[in-house]
Amino acid sequence: MKVRGKVALVTGAGRGIGRALGREFMHRGAEGVAIGDLDGDLAAATARELGGLGVQCDVSDAAAVRALVAATVERFGRVDILVSNAGLGVQALDLDDALSESDSEWQRMWAVHVMAHVHACRAVLPGMLERGSGHLVSVASAAGLLSQAGDTAYSVTKHGAVALAESLSIAYGDRGIGVSVVCPQYVATAMTGLDEATSAGAIPGVLTVEQAASAIADGIERDDFLVLTHPEVLGYFQKKAADYGRWLAGMRRVRDGLRAGGFLKVKS
Repeated sequence: MKVRGKVALVTGAGRGIGRALGREFMHRGAEGVAIGDLDGDLAAATARELGGLGVQCDVSDAAAVRALVAATVERFGRVDILVSNAGLGVQALDLDDALSESDSEWQRMWAVHVMAHVHACRAVLPGMLERGSGHLVSVASAAGLLSQAGDTAYSVTKHGAVALAESLSIAYGDRGIGVSVVCPQYVATAMTGLDEATSAGAIPGVLTVEQAASAIADGIERDDFLVLTHPEVLGYFQKKAADYGRWLAGMRRVRDGLRAGGFLKVKS
């Protein structure tokens, strides 16, 4: 779906990739952008910058998501592109216990990384289906394709986000609804513990939020299902599918490298 002339709604957009996407959409000629964020002040500030709508929203709350969509429709008349972007980072890695996270941590990850996408899609789909046009974008992670050591709940729920996007495409892909799932690796954001002002190329393998936003917008405009800000992820995914046992052995070596401090300890 071409961005020009469209109305976009982006969650988790007070800063980071979400804010950069709002800027990218406006740069590409979007008619309007609505910003949802748990931090209402950040949402309002980003909206002022973009001349859009800013709404405080807890994406794990279905009623709050419906209210965000309703406010967007009231302001702009519709939602053409939904980017369900809000996410949680891993606070600590336990490399030796895949079940160390508490039930409450599992539930929090599930609520934000899976159910938030469900809530948002349920809210925008009726209007999209009525018009016969729309694009649903879920921001997952490379961890949704390639489980990572020490962050089981994060990896499992990001896998869930990918599976949900697949189901949405199967159900609605022949009814005018585009679906994309974004699976980035490392991006310079607060979630990864990096400065958003990090310059391009400053850290090998780490993208700026602007680079990530441009790649995501390109994927939306190409109607790609799988949007990879880091193209090398496709090769990793193909190797995993080709020989699962070898890939798992390799991930155990990655775990050992993390334990020794030899790998970047951040998430996208």
